[in-house]
This record gives sequence, C-alpha cells and structure tokens, in this order.
Amino acid sequence: MPNTKSAKKALRSSLSKKKHNSYWKDRYKSSVKSVKASLASSNGAEVSKEKLQALQKTLDKASKEKVIHKNKANRLKSRYARKVSALSKASGKTKKNS
Repeated sequence: MPNTKSAKKALRSSLSKKKHNSYWKDRYKSSVKSVKASLASSNGAEVSKEKLQALQKTLDKASKEKVIHKNKANRLKSRYARKVSALSKASGKTKKNS
C-alpha cells in the first residue's frame, strides 16, 4: 500500500491507465482474431476485407491513444492486408478457372 499522498495519487493514476490500455488492447486483439478467423473460413475473401477495415481503424485508434506504437500498428495493418490480398487473388483465380 502506498504511504505518501503522491504515491496514492500515482496508484490511482496507474490503475486508470491500466484500465484504458487493457480496453484498447483487448479491442485490437479481438479484431485481429476476427480477421484470422475470416481468413481461415472458406468464403473469407469478402468478409476479410470488411474485417480488415475494422482492424485498421482499431489499430489506428489504439496507436493514437498511445496504447501501441504507431510502427507496430502499421506493421500489423500491412501484415494482414497482404494476407487478405493474397486470399482475394487466390479466390479470384479459382473463380475464373471454374
């Protein structure tokens, strides 16, 4: 337990920051999971594009709130954009051949 007045304030501050950070961290991690799930599904090309846009929006907001670094947000956006693009190209080729 904190003894001084400033330590008590620091504890309150750190608890509120922890709550804020965990909220945004949970949001972007669940968004990543939904993109991964849509990539794994059979008809994932259309769904993945919508989920990718939601993921990008969430990552941008999390980096704006200083929960994650902007380079990490950009790296994750790029990584999943490449995967969705590859999936849509692959599904486009199979539809033309069918």
